[in-house]
Amino acid sequence: MAPAEPITTANTSTAARERRDILVTSALPYANGPIHIGHLVEYIQTDIWARFQKLRGHNCWYVCADDAHGTPIMLKARAEGITPEALIARVADEHKADFADFRIGFDNYHSTHSDENRDCATLIYARNRDKGHIRARSIEQAFDPVEQMFLPDRFIKGECPKCGASDQYGDNCEVCGASYSPAELKHPRSAVSGAVPRLRESEHLFFRLADFEPMLKAWTRGGGLQEQVVNKLDEWFDAGLKEWDISRDAPYFGFEIPDHPGKFFYVWLDAPIGYMASFKHLCESERGRAAGLELDTFWGKDSRAELYHFIGKDIIYFHALFWPAMLHGADFRTPTAIFAHGFLTVDGQKMSKSRGTFIKARTYLDHLNPEYLRYYFAAKLGPGVDDIDLSLDDFQARVNADLVGKVVNIASRTASFITKRFDGQLAAELPEPALFDAFVAGGRGIADAYERREFSRAVREIMALADRANQYIDEQEPWVLAKQAGQDAKLQGICTQGLNLFRLLIGWLKPILPGTAAAAERFLQIEPLTWADLSQPLVDREIAKFKPLMTRIEPRQVEAMLQASKEDLASPSADAPGWAGGQISGQGGGEAAAGADHLAKDLIAKDPIAETIDFDAFAKLDLRIARIARAAPVEGADKLLQLTLDLGGESRSVFAGIRQAYDPADLEGRLTVMVANLAPRKMRFGVSEGMVLAAGPGGKEIFILSPDAGAEPGMKVR
Repeated sequence: MAPAEPITTANTSTAARERRDILVTSALPYANGPIHIGHLVEYIQTDIWARFQKLRGHNCWYVCADDAHGTPIMLKARAEGITPEALIARVADEHKADFADFRIGFDNYHSTHSDENRDCATLIYARNRDKGHIRARSIEQAFDPVEQMFLPDRFIKGECPKCGASDQYGDNCEVCGASYSPAELKHPRSAVSGAVPRLRESEHLFFRLADFEPMLKAWTRGGGLQEQVVNKLDEWFDAGLKEWDISRDAPYFGFEIPDHPGKFFYVWLDAPIGYMASFKHLCESERGRAAGLELDTFWGKDSRAELYHFIGKDIIYFHALFWPAMLHGADFRTPTAIFAHGFLTVDGQKMSKSRGTFIKARTYLDHLNPEYLRYYFAAKLGPGVDDIDLSLDDFQARVNADLVGKVVNIASRTASFITKRFDGQLAAELPEPALFDAFVAGGRGIADAYERREFSRAVREIMALADRANQYIDEQEPWVLAKQAGQDAKLQGICTQGLNLFRLLIGWLKPILPGTAAAAERFLQIEPLTWADLSQPLVDREIAKFKPLMTRIEPRQVEAMLQASKEDLASPSADAPGWAGGQISGQGGGEAAAGADHLAKDLIAKDPIAETIDFDAFAKLDLRIARIARAAPVEGADKLLQLTLDLGGESRSVFAGIRQAYDPADLEGRLTVMVANLAPRKMRFGVSEGMVLAAGPGGKEIFILSPDAGAEPGMKVR
């Protein structure tokens, strides 16, 4: 199905009059870690657009789910000593709570580990298989000799075969955007153990993407993608569409492929199918049945409904090529449009745990109103794929000036007069209906901006009208009239006019500020606002006593949030991406191995004989990630191994008393943690230039610390 005609200025009014069937999705959050403010850019953007469509009276549904399959989840569950099912259930509860508190209004939130997703994935696979779009062939696949497991693409790192960038994953380059197979990666290594992977042969299933090249070229150029995305896809077409490996070997947490025992659907096959599965779950729910929802109405080949995906720009390849091809091959409709967005920086830099700017959703919620962030993101978001920046100073200033100083201020400046002087009764008519009509007319441009996802333009236009409303109140000076005899009727009319302008502003802001809008509706004692309601004034009725709808952000609140984020990093329960099976595809970077010092502190704390030291003394330790480049027995020493450690360009020789516990050959290639600033110690066998961290009673039961995926030699452990 070709994309539906994008909404333009010429047809916006038509779209507003006709009730549209719309299904909206956001990319599925991975179920092995918490939601952070970088993730929230997407969910807030999607939620604003979906709420706007509902406010306009359209039949709009917003669904999502946890992406619950894959090796990272399997390994994290193993590290925690629980089942993958227990892990994803716990994370799902956390995700749902965070989203609910940020006012993300999903109509259904599900999981890819569900019967609905198994059924949909199996159906889409079988239909493509029966049409010859899937074939089996043997491949040489990376195998971790230490962990005794085949390595998924994201668990192999090395140099990009296209541009030479270092530290890239085994499926695509984050520098040049190239897609490739792990076998093409230069200087590969396991992100699980640090060992050099070995090649083993295994039969895999491949989706023949090139079968769909004509269809995909027509679809990608049909108006449903942003120009920057189309240009990027053209590069992939020019390079040639390659077969896509859709199977993984056991052990793997996911759905076993029905006709290939021991093989599992690759997580990226069933993850986008999760959109369909979540909607199927909604259709079969009591609410879905009451609304008459049917899967084919929105997903059938001849569907006239609109289907929109909001995603990050880093997953365009899967959504704009593989996903529509799979759907087309299985006789389902393709998306109407895919809207990609950029990443979030904080104060102009990548989010950082050491600076406290890697802020979890829950940490933010512990300190600030969620609608502050919803508003600030809206004020920054446009229809393109550019990154946006959260400037914390600007964040405080804009929220305080716009929401508190302009919008809420209109109600607080006028409502008290209505309550005290007129028993809460609004005037029977507006003193300046032309001003009200001019505001109503401004709503057309605001609606157009929302429709086009130009949220920053919508905010600018709303705030310009808020300035005009405040100017009206300044000119009329109701506080002066209140002191003059015989001016009650005029005072009541001016305040009624002001509250009607406030009602328009809060109605236009409702997609962005749903909680504040609900509080305003209670204050005005009206039914939940729709866009159509705003054209009629609110007169000759009673309102409730005004209560503050929003308070100013204080600098101490932001500082407390930053400090709490730093404390999260220092907590033994910190879930640092890339550590111990953490969120491999999330924020990697220099702080990915931050968990090592938590473990070291725990080990020290559990020894009741250990001499205590103060924190300042402990903080002087320079703990670094090191790769064991070479391990060899020390002649004449029963307990020692000589380790040659790679600290990311610098080599150190260390003697460690772990010979009885480890075969030297098993250590080479592994990552460990060392004290890098320990003074060199001259020993009978040579000079030891540091110390590796280990724990255990000794002998065969001693274990070196081994950071997991995401750690890099030389990385400082904080």
